[in-house]
Amino acid sequence: MQSVMFLAVQHEYCGPMDKSAGSGPKSEEKREKMKRTLLKDWKTRLSYFLQNSSTPGKPKTGKKSKQQTFIKPSPEEAQLWSEAFDELLASKYGLAAFRAFLKSEFCEENIEFWLACEDFKKTKSPQKLSSKARKIYTDFIEKEAPKEINIDFQTKTLIAQNIQEATSGCFTTAQKRVYSLMENNSYPRFLESEFYQDLCKKPQIPTVPHAT
Repeated sequence: MQSVMFLAVQHEYCGPMDKSAGSGPKSEEKREKMKRTLLKDWKTRLSYFLQNSSTPGKPKTGKKSKQQTFIKPSPEEAQLWSEAFDELLASKYGLAAFRAFLKSEFCEENIEFWLACEDFKKTKSPQKLSSKARKIYTDFIEKEAPKEINIDFQTKTLIAQNIQEATSGCFTTAQKRVYSLMENNSYPRFLESEFYQDLCKKPQIPTVPHAT
């Protein structure tokens, strides 16, 4: 049984285009061309992910690898993702597919922040809690952070205060807002995507013509 090794790909684009590109007609055309190229690239990767996944069943056992193996869900399992956003996030394959989809929309930072918060809330050591809080802040919250998420100034200020004495609830408000943003915007678009629709399709049984 074949299995797919879904590779975590480096973040190529997220957020506004390079400010040095200018604002004239030629610059606008260049930005649009870049966007189309990136979209085409990620649609290709999504299709590859779909077509090369293994069929439902037990994964192969063998040497351990740093790469994760995801088993392609049955159409029935994929259809469950449309019932609730949590159903999608609870599926390893679904989460990986949704993350790739967000990357195609240039907003992967949202799911990365949400996952970082989930990991943060499970941290027990006060020292690790403090170091993780500062890393999340520098990666996602502070102004011009490499993966800056779209939250209001008041929430950012509150987080900056909270991480001085970090607790598991430091990012609760921001995480809820990002979750809501994904649930109300990216999630419906994912469900309408050709990638997801293909997952939900039941394989057609070929009909054998009767001999006359």
